[in-house]
Amino acid sequence: MAIKLQIKPTESILFCCSKWWGNPDLPPQVEYPTMKIMDEESGEEMDYPLTFICQIDCSDIAPFDTEGKLPHEGMLYFFAAIDDLIGYESPEHFGQGHWPKKAVMVKYTKAINMETFESSILVDDENNELAEPEMAIEFSACDEKSEGIKLLGIPTCDEVSEAEAEAVNLLQIDAEGCFNIMMKASDLKFGNWKRAFGYYHASNRD
Repeated sequence: MAIKLQIKPTESILFCCSKWWGNPDLPPQVEYPTMKIMDEESGEEMDYPLTFICQIDCSDIAPFDTEGKLPHEGMLYFFAAIDDLIGYESPEHFGQGHWPKKAVMVKYTKAINMETFESSILVDDENNELAEPEMAIEFSACDEKSEGIKLLGIPTCDEVSEAEAEAVNLLQIDAEGCFNIMMKASDLKFGNWKRAFGYYHASNRD
């Protein structure tokens, strides 16, 4: 069984709630994830922010995660270098196949504290927010091979399943194809979230 995510516009404030896009609400000790890239002008290495995809209040998915593969409390955060997959310019392109670990980051905090968490807001040179408007998420059970946005289950693209047969699908999104954030079952069991990686296939179907 997988968990379907239905994304909907909302006027509600989703601070410390499950949400798609927007700005992540992070514990005070957690920094916004970045990846190292080479600045073409200076020739020096610099930090480039990953795109915030979503945060999941794990209590929202507990009723649908009947096998207990994911945490049932706390918050899960998903970040990845998907700028060019969602229509923006990117300083580095990873293409089809297995993405390096620097291009994907999954974070987890065991408890949600509205008094200490803060929204991490990225702005441009003119102090305009860079994030897409936050959207609400509705969760429901779905078939393992369902298309679209989902947690767990089997990747829609057979190539992904075959190439990463030992990995668990943490999150699948539609982004000019099929992009999956995955990790080995053994790493998931012990909460080694830093071992998560991405796999991109340009078509939702083989």
